[in-house]
Amino acid sequence: MQTHELDKTDIETYVIPGGTVYERFFECPLDYSQPQNGQTVRVFVRHIVPLGKESQMRELPFMLYLQGGPGFECRFPGSVKGGWHCTAIAEGYQILLIDQRGTGLSSPINADSLDARFATTAEKVEYVSRFRADNIVRDCEHIRKILCQDRADKDSKLALLGQSFGGFCITTYLSLFPESISKAFITGGIPPLVDGPDAVYQATYSRMMSRNKQYYEKFPRDVARVRSIMKHLNEVDVALPDGGRLSPRRFQQLGISFGFTGGFDSVHLLVFHAANDLETLGRLSTHTLTAIASSQSFDSNPLYCIMHEAIYCQKGTPSLWSAHRVRETCFAAEFEHSWDRIVASGEGDSSPVYFTGESVYPWMLDDYAELRRLKDVAQGLAEYTGWGQLYDVDVLAKNTVPVAGVSYYNDMFVDFYLSEKTALAIKGFRQWVTNEFHHNGLRADSRVMTYLVNLLRGDITDL
Repeated sequence: MQTHELDKTDIETYVIPGGTVYERFFECPLDYSQPQNGQTVRVFVRHIVPLGKESQMRELPFMLYLQGGPGFECRFPGSVKGGWHCTAIAEGYQILLIDQRGTGLSSPINADSLDARFATTAEKVEYVSRFRADNIVRDCEHIRKILCQDRADKDSKLALLGQSFGGFCITTYLSLFPESISKAFITGGIPPLVDGPDAVYQATYSRMMSRNKQYYEKFPRDVARVRSIMKHLNEVDVALPDGGRLSPRRFQQLGISFGFTGGFDSVHLLVFHAANDLETLGRLSTHTLTAIASSQSFDSNPLYCIMHEAIYCQKGTPSLWSAHRVRETCFAAEFEHSWDRIVASGEGDSSPVYFTGESVYPWMLDDYAELRRLKDVAQGLAEYTGWGQLYDVDVLAKNTVPVAGVSYYNDMFVDFYLSEKTALAIKGFRQWVTNEFHHNGLRADSRVMTYLVNLLRGDITDL
């Protein structure tokens, strides 16, 4: 007789403040429409049981956390005595932290792993196309059935918490397997119910313009500093220590930090150091270049680039480098990167150069060292027309699962107005709207999770 997963004695385990950790791996079908073909992905789950309650593993309910992204693994918490982990444990849950397929320890996708398995670009594209929210959710459901084996139906449901892209995954879960969910919490991740990403970038570029204005209001001297850096990068081919290239457009991508608490300050420090380097050395120092490269995640987490726009695609709609197209047709002047055109604009030395936000572009496949090796795959995914449905609006309209979510009014990543439409389309959705936090509110302040728990419980009724 097969040993229950929770009874296995060969699982690596250790203690962190507040919990006992179990490192678990699961074999999941690569393609759930063809499970019989034998192709699998290995999915890693970090299972945390409240300290002292290890003997209750078979009874305690699970809260599954779905990480933001796409393309990022779960952070190791170090402790569960604070933040949302503490709230979950106080509510009686044991916690599941999943590295979504293709990330972290879950059959990670990168140039090396794809080259080792496949000979052609077409094979690689078809394989990577199986790493979206629909199959991430099916992995979660597969794992739920294993962990909850022998439990009564009412005790085998998962509570879900999703940050950013994790909220997109929850909405897919609500569409595909609502009967498997006891309740759900979404933070900064109520997805737009669109078939392609163009509308998303129309909204987020506008939001990014506002964030740039706020940044330069806080650091007015950075107008001149950024202009000097952009001029230098247009005149000199600057190599990064990891083999990538710091082009003007890549430098502008530092603006992605504007969406996080403290993001203005972190960008300012990089700008301050870079401008000081140019003033004192006439070039950018290794220290500054390393700091810039370290602040950008596209090489270490390549799915964040090559699958980013695909998270919005349904009904076979190809993304076709949506952010690039929308910028070129609607926002080229506002987010200009060519020094000649910046000077030719005639607005003088006081005109700020704007940073870009969470958007991906085809030129990144030349500027980022790891992405260069994935250029053909990324292009194939941008042109891919085999995308299926991620959401079932009819099921969502009849939803019976208790769901609460927070939308950050000034969210630079997930547009508030598109999120509001989705919240209204999900029956019973309890939406909290606030401008107190940025996109990383769940990580930045434990009050976010506490508020959502109380909201769903009914303790907060005056919204």
